[in-house]
Amino acid sequence: MKHIPIRNRHRAASSAVILRRATLPLGLAGAALTALASPVFAQTQQVKPPIAVYWMNVETSAGMGIAMPAMPGMAGMLPANMQGGKRMKLDLGSSQSSGGAPRADHTIPAGLSMGSSLPLLTPQTERAQAGRPEREEGTFEPPKGRMLIYWGCGETIRAGQPVVIDFAKLGSAEGGRAMRSRNVTRPSGPAAGRSRTYGEWPNRENSTAVPQRASLQGEHIVVGSYSPEIKFSVDDRHDFMAPVAFDPVRKTGAGAFQVKWQSIPTAIGYFATAAGQGENQNDHVMWSSSEVQEMGHALMDYLPPAEVQRLIKERVVMTPQTTECAVPSGIFKGEASMFNFIAYGDELNVVHPPRPKDPKQVWIQEYAVKLRLKSTGMAMLGEDMGGGGRSRAGAGSRGDGGSQQQAEDRGTAPKSPIPGGSPVEQGINVLRGIFGR
Repeated sequence: MKHIPIRNRHRAASSAVILRRATLPLGLAGAALTALASPVFAQTQQVKPPIAVYWMNVETSAGMGIAMPAMPGMAGMLPANMQGGKRMKLDLGSSQSSGGAPRADHTIPAGLSMGSSLPLLTPQTERAQAGRPEREEGTFEPPKGRMLIYWGCGETIRAGQPVVIDFAKLGSAEGGRAMRSRNVTRPSGPAAGRSRTYGEWPNRENSTAVPQRASLQGEHIVVGSYSPEIKFSVDDRHDFMAPVAFDPVRKTGAGAFQVKWQSIPTAIGYFATAAGQGENQNDHVMWSSSEVQEMGHALMDYLPPAEVQRLIKERVVMTPQTTECAVPSGIFKGEASMFNFIAYGDELNVVHPPRPKDPKQVWIQEYAVKLRLKSTGMAMLGEDMGGGGRSRAGAGSRGDGGSQQQAEDRGTAPKSPIPGGSPVEQGINVLRGIFGR
């Protein structure tokens, strides 16, 4: 056997390793090179945004079904967001200008029972009045009282609650932390200030109420003088959601308000808040169904499905399988508390033309459609509630033929801790005061 010096042995071994590496199968070598090179040569498809964007905001509102039939005339006191019915808000925005007067129409399916089409009008802008006097500055008075924040479904108040906010300290860091709400990602739709040309419905020309029997299912076509023709279809999953229907609200043995609702087939999540009075007239109490601290005011509106799923994982939003929630005992001290409920729906998103499969091909979008859905309802949480009070949103209550004034004369009307206000009025005033509605 020929003797090889140690130094040459190492050199030979290195050469063998190099030789083995060099003789890798061609496929594996190519895959290795591709894996190393892919981050460098990765391509991002170029996308040109749509010329026209069309949004449909679609709501089914049960409104304040409770107590209204027993209190004639109260419905007229309610703001629009507390009145029941089906609602739509249509917004068309375009990056193009109109050749003449801007005009667009939405041809609707027969199931909507609102005629053949809905006009999308461009709002009239008012010129600023020359020489308009400046607004006089008034003396600012800091608000008085406190806000008490609770959260979580259950019969009893949880440890660490409530978080108390003194209105006099709203500008402080402490007040800001206490009033924090979840950050949610939601896109901005077409609007007069965000689009070169814009049309909307309802408007000054047509503001017809949406019939209770209305359905969105079918073919939709939007034609405008400043946008390409938009075509899309709506299936049953993206039709108006079923209305919120509460079972009669009852108080448990522990004094909590047990709220149950019928499952909504197309809901992807639920959320609830309640507002009322605390120990005294200047104490405003807020509660949310979240399992973690959450004011909830930012969540009582349309949310993208991805955000709903995220909030379910974070134990903020209730799952679509949930059908009941108890508002803990001892939170509200007055006789008028308002329970506010939302069922989030799915979204319909259409982009034309579809994304090209070839990533090298530019995706030139002509239009994009977004249809958003929600179903909402409200109920009163009253201290005089037992198992017999009707609280099914949208359903009738059996009245005794008398008015609220007659009930007060008989001494049977609920007592109001706020002078001059019935329980319903108190709840309305609380919400108006907190949210400025």
